[in-house]
Amino acid sequence: MVKNLYFAFPNNRYAGIYQITQPMLMIRDPELIKQLAVKDFEHFTDHISYIPSENDALWSNNLFALKGTKWSHMRNILSPAFTSMKMRYMFELIDEVSTQFVTFHKKKISNQQTIEFKDAYTRYTNDVIATCAFGVKCNSLNHPTNEFYKMGKVMAEVRSFSRIFKIILNFFLPTLVKALKLTIIPQKINAYFLELVGDILRMRKQESIIRQDMLNLLMEARQKDGISISDLEITSQCLAFFLAGFESTSSMMCFTCYELALNPDIQERVRNEIESVHRKYGKLTYEAMKELKYLDMVLNETIRMWPIAFLLDRLCVKEYTIEPKFPDEEAVHLKPGDVICFPVGGLHHDAKYFPNPSKFDPERFSDSNKGSIHPYTYLPFGVGPRSCIGYRFAMMMAKLMFFKLLSTFEIVVTEKTSVPLKIRKFDLLLTSTNGFWLGLKRRI
Repeated sequence: MVKNLYFAFPNNRYAGIYQITQPMLMIRDPELIKQLAVKDFEHFTDHISYIPSENDALWSNNLFALKGTKWSHMRNILSPAFTSMKMRYMFELIDEVSTQFVTFHKKKISNQQTIEFKDAYTRYTNDVIATCAFGVKCNSLNHPTNEFYKMGKVMAEVRSFSRIFKIILNFFLPTLVKALKLTIIPQKINAYFLELVGDILRMRKQESIIRQDMLNLLMEARQKDGISISDLEITSQCLAFFLAGFESTSSMMCFTCYELALNPDIQERVRNEIESVHRKYGKLTYEAMKELKYLDMVLNETIRMWPIAFLLDRLCVKEYTIEPKFPDEEAVHLKPGDVICFPVGGLHHDAKYFPNPSKFDPERFSDSNKGSIHPYTYLPFGVGPRSCIGYRFAMMMAKLMFFKLLSTFEIVVTEKTSVPLKIRKFDLLLTSTNGFWLGLKRRI
C-alpha cells in the first residue's frame, strides 16, 4: 500500500493520503524530508499517539512514545548506552548468546535441517536484550518456555487481533478508548516486568552490583546526576529496547537469511570474508567487526529491500508552511496536530534512487557506490534526531550472529521455503505470511 501510494504521485513532492481516518501529508521529495525532519525538526518533534498516555503508563513513557522535552530529556539520558565503550562491553554479552545459538544447532543438526528462523531469531534477540538491558540470562533455545521469553512474546505480539483493534479504535473513537482505559500492553505483562525490574534495581543497590548495561546507566542517572526517574520509567525504556530487538532486529536477520539462501554466490562471498577475518584475528572482536564490510553491505541491502518500518510518521507541534517550489504548487499550511509521513517502502524501491530496485545487490553499498546514494532516500532506521538510537546495536547483534552461523552452516532453500516471499497483510511490521522456513546445512 505504501509503495502504491508513493508511485501514484510520481511528479509531486508531497501528496495527501489517509491512515484510516487520519489525514497525512506524504512527503516524497528527499530534500523536503531533510528540511522537515532535520533542519526544521523543532516543528515536527513527536510521533502519533496510538493509545492515550493516561491509559498505558508503561507504553507511553518509552522513548518512542515520549513527546517534546520529555523525549529529548530521556534521549540524552539513554544516548551514553550506545557509545563505543558501552557497545564494546555489550559485544561480549552478545558474543556469548550468539555462541549459545550456534552450539545449540550444531548439536541438533548432523547434515541438514529445515527450521523456522523467525522463531529461532526471536529467541536469540530475546536472550540478547534480556542480558544487555535487564541483566537476566535466559537461554531460550535450551529452555523454550522460560518466563521471560513467554512474557516478552506476548508483549511483542503486534499482530494480535485485540492489539490492532485497540489501535484502530483509537483512530475512530479516541474518547471511548480513553474512557474504557484500554491498554496496549496487557496488565499481567506490565506487572511482570515492573516487578522484575524493581527486584533487580533493589538487589543491585543493596549489594552494590555494577553491570555495564542499560539498567545500570539509568540507575547512575538517578543516583549520581540527581535526575528524577521512576522505576516505571526505567522499565518502560528497557521494554522499548526489548520490543525493537525482539521484532525489528529478528525480522532483519530473517530477511537476510532468505536473501542469502536465494543468492548462494553472495552468501559464499560473505563466508570468505568471515574466514579471512577469522584467520587474521583468531576470533571476532569488536575491532575486527569493522572489517566485515561486505557483510555490512549485505545487511544494508536487506533493509533497503525489506524495510521493517516502511512508513515513518511525525506530528506537527508548531505551525509550519511548506513554500511552493514549482508553478503547479501552492503553499501548504500545517498546524499543530497535523501529521506528515515519510514513505520508506516507496523511496527504497524507486528506480530513480536505486536502479533495478527489485534486485538484491549489496554492491549499492560498497565504498565506491554508497556515496552516490541520497541520504534521505535510505531510511531503514528513521531520519533526523528521532532516528533509531539503537541502530548500531542492532547491526552488531546481526553481524555477530552471521559470523558464527555462516562459519558452521550454509543457509539453503528447502521445499518449505516460500519463493517468492509473501508479505503478511494483517500486521503492523513487515514480515512473511508463511514464516521464514530455510535449511541449515552443516559445512564439511
